[in-house]
Amino acid sequence: MKLNPQTTSPQQFHRLLLGSIAPRPIAFASTVDKDGNPNLSPFSFFNAFGVNPTTLIFSPSRRGRDNTTKHTYENLKEVPEVVINMVTFNMVQQMSLASTEYRKGVNEFVKSGFTAIASEKVKPMRVKESPVQFECKVREIIETGDGPGAGNLIICEILLAHIDDNILDSNQLIDPDKIDLIGRMGGDWYVRTSGDAKFMVPKPLTTLGIGLDALPEKIRFSKDLSGNDLGQLGNLEKLPSDEEISSYKNAQANLSTLLNCKNLVIEKAKAEIAAGNADSALKLLMAFLKD
Repeated sequence: MKLNPQTTSPQQFHRLLLGSIAPRPIAFASTVDKDGNPNLSPFSFFNAFGVNPTTLIFSPSRRGRDNTTKHTYENLKEVPEVVINMVTFNMVQQMSLASTEYRKGVNEFVKSGFTAIASEKVKPMRVKESPVQFECKVREIIETGDGPGAGNLIICEILLAHIDDNILDSNQLIDPDKIDLIGRMGGDWYVRTSGDAKFMVPKPLTTLGIGLDALPEKIRFSKDLSGNDLGQLGNLEKLPSDEEISSYKNAQANLSTLLNCKNLVIEKAKAEIAAGNADSALKLLMAFLKD
C-alpha cells in the first residue's frame, strides 16, 4: 500500500496514522473557560519534549467530520492554563466516557465520575484519581492548519507536578507496574504498561557497542537469529577472544554434545540472549563456528 496524504481522505489517513504510530500516551486535560466552567478531555496526540524548560505538547485537533474546534482548545485560548493528568488502567473506562462530545458547559468531571481537586498554581482542577498530575501554563499555541483534522499544538510548561508516593519504587522512581499507565493504539485498542507487555532495553550510553558489522558473517547473516537477537550481540563492547571462548567451552558441561547440533546451539544462544546473557550467547555461537 502506498498513500499520498494529499490525495487520501483525512479520515482514512487518520486511522492508518494512529494505527502505526502507537502506543501513544494520553493527556487527560483539565481546562476552564473565561467564566470558570470546567472541561475534561483526553488527547493521545501528546508527549514530553524537554525538561529545561519543561515542555509538554498535546493537540486538540480540529474535528474531521465538520472542521469544528474542541472545547479544550477554545478554553485554552481564553485561559492559557491546563492540568495534564496521566491515565492508568483503573481509569480507562471513565476516561473514555469523558471523551464523549457533550455540549459546551457540561462538566465531564461529573459525567465521568472523577473527583475534581483544587490546583495550586493554575485555575483548572486536577483529577484526584490520577497518580500523576502536571499543573501547566501554556507558552504557545501553534495552529498547523485550518482544515478538518488539522492539529493545534498546545505547548505547555510544567509549574508543579503532583506524584502519588504509592507508585514509587525504593529509588523514588516511578514503578511501571505500580502506575499501570495505558497507551492508545489504533481503532478501539489500548495497551497497558504492567505485566508481560513491558520489557527492558538498556540504553547504550556508557558503553560503545561493537555493532553488527563486527560480528562474524555466519552470525551476522544467520536466518535463525532475529534483528533483536543481533542487536543485543552488537551492543557488546568486544568480541570474545580465543582464550575466552576456550574457557567458556571448558566450563560448560555437555557442551561438546550441544556443539554437534546447530539447532540446539541456536536454541541455547537465543535463550541466553533472552535472559540478558548476550556475552555467553556470543561465546557459544563463536565456539560452534570454530568446531
